[in-house]
Amino acid sequence: MQERDFVSYEYKTVTAKAKDQAKTLDMYEAFGWEVTGTSASAIDGVTISLKRDRKQNHRQELNKLERQAEETFCEIDRLQRSKTMGASIFAYIFGIVAALVLGGGMCLVMLIENSIPALAGGIVLGVAGIALCGVNYLIYRKIAEKKTKEVLPIIDQTEEKLANILEKGNDLLKAEVI
Repeated sequence: MQERDFVSYEYKTVTAKAKDQAKTLDMYEAFGWEVTGTSASAIDGVTISLKRDRKQNHRQELNKLERQAEETFCEIDRLQRSKTMGASIFAYIFGIVAALVLGGGMCLVMLIENSIPALAGGIVLGVAGIALCGVNYLIYRKIAEKKTKEVLPIIDQTEEKLANILEKGNDLLKAEVI
């Protein structure tokens, strides 16, 4: 009868965005995790099942680096979202105001009948509302471009930090017992 070496594993399930699946896989593989399966989840997500040998050398250090990498990965995601968050909020509020101006012009024309000044004022308000709606996107783009220029160097630094953490984890996997 043959003896088999028994290996006990620890298991982990992670959910990531579909666009970040490759980055997530690379991140966890740098800490000794092996992919056992992937499946689609929710609207834009992927559930990744992982396993790792419980008797992994430098396990505590790997866990510490893994937590740092996860936090850094979340920070990069937060910075990516911040590029358009402020511009989007402004565009929504400005769009609501523009729609109210347009609606005010329509109300002025429709509610006050047989009045030339109300008709002229309503038309002016309506045209102003339409113009504000058209300008809204241009303002959104300018705000988003400005914020993107501001945030890109920070994103680059954070991605470099993540790469260094992953290299440390990979070096620990290859290192002999101290």
